[in-house]
Amino acid sequence: MRQAEGPGFDRRLLAPMLLGSVLNPVNSTIISVALVPIGAALGAPPSQTAWLVSALYLATALGQPVVGRLIDLFGPRRLFLLSTALVGVAGVVGTAAPNLGVLIGARVLLGFGTCAGYPSAMALVRSEAERTGRDSPRGVLTALAVANQTVAVVGPLLGGLLIAAGGWRATFALNVPLSVAAVLLGLRRLPRTTGADRVRPARTGPRPGTGEPGSDGHPSGLGENGPAEHEPAADRGTPPREGPAARLDLPGMALFAVTLTSLLLFLMNLHLRDWYLLVITGTAGTAFAVRELRTAAPFIDLRVLGGNTALLATFGRALLAYTVSYSFLYGFSQWTEEGYGLTPFHAGLVQMPMFLLAIGVAVVAGRRAGVRGKLVVGALGQLAASAVLLTLTGRSALWTLVLVALIFGVPQGLNNLALQNSVYFQADPERIASSAGLLRTFAYIGSMVASAAAAASFGQHADTAGMHRLGWVMLGAGALYLLLTALDRSLGRVAAADARAAAE
Repeated sequence: MRQAEGPGFDRRLLAPMLLGSVLNPVNSTIISVALVPIGAALGAPPSQTAWLVSALYLATALGQPVVGRLIDLFGPRRLFLLSTALVGVAGVVGTAAPNLGVLIGARVLLGFGTCAGYPSAMALVRSEAERTGRDSPRGVLTALAVANQTVAVVGPLLGGLLIAAGGWRATFALNVPLSVAAVLLGLRRLPRTTGADRVRPARTGPRPGTGEPGSDGHPSGLGENGPAEHEPAADRGTPPREGPAARLDLPGMALFAVTLTSLLLFLMNLHLRDWYLLVITGTAGTAFAVRELRTAAPFIDLRVLGGNTALLATFGRALLAYTVSYSFLYGFSQWTEEGYGLTPFHAGLVQMPMFLLAIGVAVVAGRRAGVRGKLVVGALGQLAASAVLLTLTGRSALWTLVLVALIFGVPQGLNNLALQNSVYFQADPERIASSAGLLRTFAYIGSMVASAAAAASFGQHADTAGMHRLGWVMLGAGALYLLLTALDRSLGRVAAADARAAAE
């Protein structure tokens, strides 16, 4: 029976939530059709312009869980305002960049500037559930997924329009008005939450909307394999009234940064001569694990995360799904321009069917509970599109390019929605922002793998043979994604939690 009384979700939060969360995907995708014009203007081959993709994801993959943890401790307002202001600075730097090096620096700033949007949105959804006593976020989560999918898929077309109107620099200048709008919305509508307000006692009542125990029981609402199989951090020695600043695990954050940076630098340019980066990754990663297991207030609670196999499986699926998605986004876009001969505008226009179908699929699927079906169909869609990609040549009919984009619209509309909803119900509510940040980190690692695969497949020219090599990489990642989904029995518990929330 649906609950009719009580306060509802504060709709004034939607505008800053949605705008903040799309700043990253708009910059992730708009660059796809700008790589060739930038390379031509600055005399850089695809192997060098690939750093424009990698730099943003390196910064964002590192920054999302760090900023997410800060949001968990201090609330979203200050982090949101600071980060979105940095987006405007990056837009100015990129617009005036005299060379590729400065342009890459602007993309790094963009990466850090877009870190707060999505974790802030997920934290606001959770805090509103606690404020209202109702945990029925399906409509809001669907709106987030649709907004991100809309921008992610329309990005190439928008990029083509901007390049046609003002050259590739216009794709960076766009960030200035977006930043101003986000900051103004944040100032007017985000709650003035303080760090003290965020430090709440451990929840002992039922989690809103699920009927499951609170953080002293199963905070994920999933029962076994949930984070609560281990003691809360407060029970391991954290003083109950300790302020949030004292709970910042700066050494853990630093070790995490070294681990992830060395790993991603290795993935950016796969070569045995860079073996030392793997040594650094292993050493820093081991030190990070030891630190997190011993400290009372860890940056990433490995005890909790290690017991939450359902959430770990979701992170693994995110890595694989985004490897396929971004291999298509960057590889197909470059090939349609260089290998097929389309202009940046027409290359973006070819992907319009994907945009339209992805939006429709996300809206329809968002009304239904559960995630397993969405994940399975999304995986099959990626496999089908990758297989068709292998049949394309420079002489293929234009409608076959549109067909591939159309097929990719199905997984584009399903995967992000299902992964996001999985994290919402699987994560510890007290760490929802950092868990959302980790979801994006694994997605960005997938994008880095995709970027490295595209650079290795194309080399100096985005030709048809290189696109076919990339297609085989996509098929392999898609098959692993399907297998990981089919073997995951915990997805049924996500569907049950989602159904209980919707029934309130």
